[in-house]
Amino acid sequence: MFNFKKLFINYIDIFVFFFVILAKILTYGKQLDSLYFSYSAILPQAIASIILIIAFSIFIRDKHRSKFLFACNVFITLIIISDLTYFRYFKDVISIPVLINGLMLGAVGGSVNSLFHVKDLFYGLDLITIYPLLKLIPKTEQIVLKLKSKAEIFSFLIIISTSIISPKLYELSIDQPRLISSMYNRVFVVEKLGTLNYHYLDVYNSLSASITKRIPISKAKEDQIQTFLLTNSSATNNYYGKEKGKNLIIIQVEALQQFAINSTIEGKEVTPNLNKFLGRSLYFDNYFYQVAAGGTSDAEFISNNSLYPAASGAAYFLYAGNEFNSLSKELKSQGYDTAVLHGYKENFWNRNEIYKKFQFNNFFSEKSYNIDETVGLGLSDKSFLDQSIDKIKSLNKPYYSFVITLSSHFPYDDVKKYGNFNVGSMDGTQLGNYLKAIHYTDEQLGMFLQRLDSEGILKDSVVVLYGDHSAITKDNAEQLAKFENIEGVNDLSWIKLQKVPLIVHFPDESIKGVNSIYSGQIDLYPTLSNLFGLNVKSLMGQDLLNSNSGNVIFRNGSFINDSVYYTSQSNTYYNVKTGEKLAETAELKDRKEDTLNKLNYSDSILNHNLFKTFENK
Repeated sequence: MFNFKKLFINYIDIFVFFFVILAKILTYGKQLDSLYFSYSAILPQAIASIILIIAFSIFIRDKHRSKFLFACNVFITLIIISDLTYFRYFKDVISIPVLINGLMLGAVGGSVNSLFHVKDLFYGLDLITIYPLLKLIPKTEQIVLKLKSKAEIFSFLIIISTSIISPKLYELSIDQPRLISSMYNRVFVVEKLGTLNYHYLDVYNSLSASITKRIPISKAKEDQIQTFLLTNSSATNNYYGKEKGKNLIIIQVEALQQFAINSTIEGKEVTPNLNKFLGRSLYFDNYFYQVAAGGTSDAEFISNNSLYPAASGAAYFLYAGNEFNSLSKELKSQGYDTAVLHGYKENFWNRNEIYKKFQFNNFFSEKSYNIDETVGLGLSDKSFLDQSIDKIKSLNKPYYSFVITLSSHFPYDDVKKYGNFNVGSMDGTQLGNYLKAIHYTDEQLGMFLQRLDSEGILKDSVVVLYGDHSAITKDNAEQLAKFENIEGVNDLSWIKLQKVPLIVHFPDESIKGVNSIYSGQIDLYPTLSNLFGLNVKSLMGQDLLNSNSGNVIFRNGSFINDSVYYTSQSNTYYNVKTGEKLAETAELKDRKEDTLNKLNYSDSILNHNLFKTFENK
């Protein structure tokens, strides 16, 4: 007669592993996104992913199997905690390319620490409680399985696992055909397949991508991409060459979001200097950041190249060997002196290497500045901007200066140095600290712009100012919604909170006012290309001064324009004006397909270094 008690005791490590990991996966899924998560929907896939590990453990000798499963448990626990920490800031989950770039997070330890929650350690509680107890269970006579029996059990478990997961993979491939291969929406994959299955696919896709990069792109695909680039520019050319020969100063402001602009707290403006500058400039009030895992570096990359960020990881690392048709390169060909100014470590985000590929003549990094005052991560914006004036004046005219601020960097914990700006009831909150930080930066920008004006630089320069990415993490969404007088946060209201200001000041102030075209960072270069008479034909964005309507594409396959918002996370369409959900039509489906095509074109350009190929034709 079969002894079930003996079987249970002999394989208790497998049973414990199964139930502990299942509990972690389900708990993690709920924490990752409570809006679309469903225990019943994810349970079969979660079970299948655990069975896969158990299947391989069958071949391991009994005395080593427990150690193997324990090691797997530790690894899965670390992955879950890392995913949650990463998600709180990037609204995404860890991938292999992100791990390759992971050392960058070590340089901003304060940011990482503020995202880590002590409660995350509960995911590892079983490692110091349940597992030690297993050693106290008295050993019984071992059940010794022959290799043939192990192979049969292994095959049986693999069949169970694949029979559960295969229909779900097929369903996803029909619903969103490119999702599994491109992983353009990793959170959605986690929600549908579970974290383990997502990471299995991520490893597979990363290996596949490294092989694919070595396979030449087809001539037909290459021609298709080049044709798109050549025909993507506007048919009209109003203002073409209007600012040719003028200086260009672009200021990328750390974490500056639109909700701070023209906002007041107890009658006091959060950004009084930028508000004043708006009155003298052209202000785009429907301008969205389009960054992905590269954060600030992605904002730089998109704005200077009009390409989408890397599908995973940071383009500044992954494609540092590529050729680019950057804004700096094109202005340099017109006789411009070019420089980047940023008071932080030159090798952070691999800037010291990538700026050479963008053909900047100079990079004034931390070592070029006197670090006489620090706020947040490094040199204060006050000192940085003050010292930068002289560095800009040292350049040969005409010049292009790309200025990157730092003091308003997450987690906004240097509150004592931000000044005494009163944020009322928000004091001590993430939003309150951010508003103090951005008020401080606004003050320094005001002094910088005033010096540009008083020293005669402003009247001979186009000055562009924009924010790089989000400021408030999603777990503080309700706090932000309250500040903006929004009742509840859904997909549509959240994406509308992801706008950053774009301010363009013209030397003669002949173009002023508000432009409400839906636009993103990818559109900046095409707009400047027209203004400075560059006529570049390798840009993914559109010229905002020669377009009647806009469309903003996000790295995860979502898009928004003045009528529709599509979120790939739930495969849902919204009427932008009414907030109502829309049924998919043939037109909307085509727009979704066009979105993926453009992302794919950009990825192909980067993966196959196509600008070098096009240049040699």
